[in-house]
Amino acid sequence: MATSLFRAAPSVRAALRAGSIKSRVAPLAGTAFTRGKATLPDLSYDYGALEPHISGKIMEIHHKGHHQTYVNNLNQALEQISEAKEQNKEMAAAALASALNFNGGGHTNHTLFWENLAPNNKGGGGEPEGSLKSAIEKDFGSFDTFKKQMNTALAGIQGSGWAWLVKDKTAGTLQVVTRANQDPVVGNLAPLLGIDAWEHAYYLQYQNRKAEYFSAIWNVINWSTVAKRMEKA
Repeated sequence: MATSLFRAAPSVRAALRAGSIKSRVAPLAGTAFTRGKATLPDLSYDYGALEPHISGKIMEIHHKGHHQTYVNNLNQALEQISEAKEQNKEMAAAALASALNFNGGGHTNHTLFWENLAPNNKGGGGEPEGSLKSAIEKDFGSFDTFKKQMNTALAGIQGSGWAWLVKDKTAGTLQVVTRANQDPVVGNLAPLLGIDAWEHAYYLQYQNRKAEYFSAIWNVINWSTVAKRMEKA
């Protein structure tokens, strides 16, 4: 992921001059882009496969509704930037930085999120194993301590946002961070596990009892995916 893409208007202007906006956005979600345009990724499981922990209706609305909207709005912003480039309107392109951040982040975060989940019969739930388990125990003391820290971070988010288990690529350590709204994890931190704390992720089923959602989602975490991300970080 390119840090500067999500940070400041001057960097958007620089990318516009270099003709590199699309090439720098495309890596955000890997295979979720086709011919320079973002596309909604398919899920590897049915909408109802995560029940009773996350209802099928929530998954359908979340995926086909919310995520698709981020995809649509991201593509629209990219088209507007392309038009601004052709017309040499750098300020118009720079004004789209917040749209790129929000919708590009929403697309990226959700693409990672779907991969972080799996039904119980396909490896979801339980506890991490191997090197991931060892790393969690080293940096948090125990798996239970890590879960408590993650849930505390989720509960502390004011409004909408995400909590992430990340790896510091320089120090090699794991830590828990939060991001507001759809701000992505960028820079020196590699996202390993993200949990969506937006109301649309749980309200239809859990209503105002979001702590129950934060507890239930651990039953469908795909630790295999988390481990693979840690190895690549």
